[in-house]
Amino acid sequence: MNDEPAPRLRYAMIGGGRDAFIGAVHRHAIALDGQAELAAGALSSTPERARESGRALGIADAHNHASWQALLEAELARPASERVDLVVIVTPTDTHFPIAQAFAEAGFHVVCDKPLTHTSQQAGTLVETVARQATVFGVTYNYTGYPMVRQAREMVRSGALGAIRKVVVEYNQGWLATALEATGNKQASWRTDPARSGIAGALGDIGSHAENLVSSVTGLQIEELVADLGALVTGRALDDDASMLLRFKGGARGVLVASQINAGLENDLRLRVSGENGTLEWRQEEPNRLVHHRREGPTEIFTRASSWLCEAARRAGRIPAGHPEGFIEAFANIYRGVFADIRARKAGTTADPLDADYPKVGDGARGVRFIECAVASSAERRWLPFSG
Repeated sequence: MNDEPAPRLRYAMIGGGRDAFIGAVHRHAIALDGQAELAAGALSSTPERARESGRALGIADAHNHASWQALLEAELARPASERVDLVVIVTPTDTHFPIAQAFAEAGFHVVCDKPLTHTSQQAGTLVETVARQATVFGVTYNYTGYPMVRQAREMVRSGALGAIRKVVVEYNQGWLATALEATGNKQASWRTDPARSGIAGALGDIGSHAENLVSSVTGLQIEELVADLGALVTGRALDDDASMLLRFKGGARGVLVASQINAGLENDLRLRVSGENGTLEWRQEEPNRLVHHRREGPTEIFTRASSWLCEAARRAGRIPAGHPEGFIEAFANIYRGVFADIRARKAGTTADPLDADYPKVGDGARGVRFIECAVASSAERRWLPFSG
């Protein structure tokens, strides 16, 4: 029996350099399980900043590149056994498609931030490429990595609530309640710029998370929707507030809110799923609790790391009960799923679905189609069908 630990996977990061919040989050999450190490990078769209960021993170000069194109060229020039195992893309949305398509076409495994692409046509091309190349492609809808979200998923899918009747998901933030982009704030600037963020603002940035959370937990498919998008901060080119009604296949109804102008609110993502026999409630700002309201009987509060949780929720917990877990750990659970899939494919096997539990390229593509449908519905002021 070989008890030697599996060698670490090697990853390259594109974007996420100096002053980039999300890049550091990804690196911390990847490091949490010790399964992968940062081996190469092109950490900024500005060549000198890219190299400075790479040096600060200890990337060797030969693997520290001024552009993603140079990174790809260098990796392809190496023997296959010496290349990185996966590429992590944490750039603004406008560059997701060309980078992801180039690396997926070259046979690299990819993890990409959301929204996946600017258009559904681009997303469809990526889905086709990943299928043809038989590579792993994860999309970091990180909220699906929380243990209590996975517990909610199991309870809904197993019928604990009965037939689902109503789903309400809200993602409320207040950081764009003023024209922050006018102050030179980097994060606000690209998210409010149609050239970089695409056709949607708050809807794309956080509404895509809300849609994915609903889909992941309930398994319901949106049949049609009507949306009302608006820019409530004067002069803003993209929506900073989105509200919509949803109709699901099978008859359930839903409400989705994604707003970044709720002054004083921080990262208030919350989900409520109601069925014939009860309701589940979960809040991202209190992620270690899942509340189960029964139609008849006492209300239950499930807490993370409890022995009576489902297997998926138990596997997602990392420390004993009573110790808070949160954002970084949820991200790490997504990466753990990606790594399990990559390792299984390397070994010529199929990973346990509970081990390889992560949002895939098809989830990202559906999210792009959802954004397009909601934008069109708001513009036309009518219900539109959604193909899912």
